[in-house]
Amino acid sequence: MTASEGNRRRRHSRKRRKNRMGLFMIELVVFAALIATLFVVLKWDKVDKDTLDKSEIYYNEEIANMMSGPQQGSVEGETEASGTDWKMSGYKNVALFGVDAGETRTDSIIIASLNEATGDIRLCSVYRDTYLNLGNDTYNKANSAYARGGPEQAIKMLNMNLDMAIDDYITVNFQALEDVINDLGGIQIDVQDSEIGFLNDYQTSIVQGLGGGKPTGETVIPVTTAGLQTLNGLQATAYCRIRYTKGDDFRRTERQREVLQQIALKAKSANLSTLNSIIDDVLPEVKTSMTASEFADYAAKAASLNVVESSGFPFERLTGTMGKAGSCVVAEDMEKNVRELHTFFYGESDYQPTSTVKGISDKILNDRHAYGV
Repeated sequence: MTASEGNRRRRHSRKRRKNRMGLFMIELVVFAALIATLFVVLKWDKVDKDTLDKSEIYYNEEIANMMSGPQQGSVEGETEASGTDWKMSGYKNVALFGVDAGETRTDSIIIASLNEATGDIRLCSVYRDTYLNLGNDTYNKANSAYARGGPEQAIKMLNMNLDMAIDDYITVNFQALEDVINDLGGIQIDVQDSEIGFLNDYQTSIVQGLGGGKPTGETVIPVTTAGLQTLNGLQATAYCRIRYTKGDDFRRTERQREVLQQIALKAKSANLSTLNSIIDDVLPEVKTSMTASEFADYAAKAASLNVVESSGFPFERLTGTMGKAGSCVVAEDMEKNVRELHTFFYGESDYQPTSTVKGISDKILNDRHAYGV
């Protein structure tokens, strides 16, 4: 055998080993995905499952035409009516509702939008006191939609007012939030001096069952110093409830998104035993329209998903008393705010608010003038 033949065989052998290693890694990934799928499916009986009536969640007509798929002669993501690219395809949009045990008004309303291609997740809170069309041509605070018609009504409201295509939801009560944080061993939060007193007061309120919840009998561990520190489940849940510091309810929704981001970050490095505890504790507190296979699919991809940005809607806003609705958050210019929301979720595009959104925007402006806001 010549030297050149020997070198060629060694290179060929190394290439085969490299190919085998690549194939082995692919098999490991597939195996992990199958385990994750099986893991979730076996636990799925713990979840309060809901079959969402998709015909009741109201995509505005132009959005509905687009989300039904590209029309003949058009490209994906275009509307048949306008022929313009709104870049809304390729995303999974889910409404996240946070409620107190036994209550029906949503204390937290968050839209989570997942870019299926990149794994990037963007979160946007809809302030609970935002003055919106509830999806039935009555106008009131956004959090009253869930109370009046459950998740279907709340999703219909979000899709109608915001030109969104939300087709699933997850409702979690705040006990589940405590449980998942405790199972993770707490999360890191930078507590400010102005937040300490309120944080401790809310801990006591939660434990005593004030405000509609059930008494928990937990032990309150007061937070005594400001700065970056590990908060347990009760402390972090109380942190989410603070609304009386500078920024009021707007800052409160920032805290809620911050806690969700910290949970996601820590869960990515959690071991199987911890994840099992989380699933056992949290799933009984969850109500969702998603299927076991959908949940399992996202569980298998969890390591590649990242919360990259968060914000709150409306971006430009006023506060004032809107008749019987009481003190509300009001979009300064609803059309402009909805355009900004689409840019936040989908990037720059040719999107323009639909006729439905334009009508809602006009109504809100007229009501503002009528009520002197």
